[in-house]
Amino acid sequence: MHQALEPAVISDPQLNTYINTVGQRVINVARELDRQGFGPGEHRSEDSQWMYSNHMQFHFVNSKTLNAFTTGGNHMYVYTELFRECQSEDELAAVMAHEYGHVYARHVQKGMDRQYAILAATLGAAGAGYAVGGDNKEQYATYFAGAAQLAGGFVGMGFTRKDESQADELGFAFYVRAGWDPSKFGDFFQHMIDKGLDTTPALLSDHPELAERVQVAKQRAAGLPAQAAQWRQPNVATPAGFQALQQRSTAVGATMPDDQSLQQAQQLLQAFPRSCFNPVEQPDQTAAKKKVLDESNQILESRSKRNQK
Repeated sequence: MHQALEPAVISDPQLNTYINTVGQRVINVARELDRQGFGPGEHRSEDSQWMYSNHMQFHFVNSKTLNAFTTGGNHMYVYTELFRECQSEDELAAVMAHEYGHVYARHVQKGMDRQYAILAATLGAAGAGYAVGGDNKEQYATYFAGAAQLAGGFVGMGFTRKDESQADELGFAFYVRAGWDPSKFGDFFQHMIDKGLDTTPALLSDHPELAERVQVAKQRAAGLPAQAAQWRQPNVATPAGFQALQQRSTAVGATMPDDQSLQQAQQLLQAFPRSCFNPVEQPDQTAAKKKVLDESNQILESRSKRNQK
């Protein structure tokens, strides 16, 4: 998956250092809480040391789509549109802590266990892409793998209401103990409400309402023990520094070459589910998903016709 998205990954050292510093604060706290036996049984069912290793990487990806997701393994992606929507580092840290909560509770792995057939199809699609790719074997292989994952809903495969609530709970614990402002954990969800993204009745959704998540975050902040005040740390960036980094992400994104590989990566980013922040599939997501699948089919059909000739 990372190979498919890599053309859109921002490689700017300053931005990379920043997002990985924020991410490492979350990881350091998670490691310590793990030693204390914190977390659900699913977390402790297998060895968890890989979650705290230097192989865990955080990436800004150049995209105008508002989203963030984790593959459940060594990579977490924050879209630059989401980064620019954050009004403070606290909001960004809350998003990243929530996503790390999915990793900590093995939510992606649970979904994979339910979808081994899709995983097999993904590997088969990658092989098909490599076979028909000609001089672009690697590019086609990763693109076809991404298309297969979209077809099966493999990435971010619709985390359940329980998964999202649990990721909020775990993420809040990581966020607070890593030193960010407890009262701001729900601010980003509130911004999603303000943008009109909380429109699905709770009974019709597999996800908790954003308004409910904001309310629960406030309750958790109000219920913290007195010693929680000692957990506070300065943010990684000052407010002015945070705004400068947001502006830098825009400037760096504008200089990235608009070649085919980048366009394909951005289509995949746009097509991926946004369940953590907007459980309802959006029109642009539906259109992007259809385009990725249609283009993959066209490549296969074109190659098949040439082989027949």
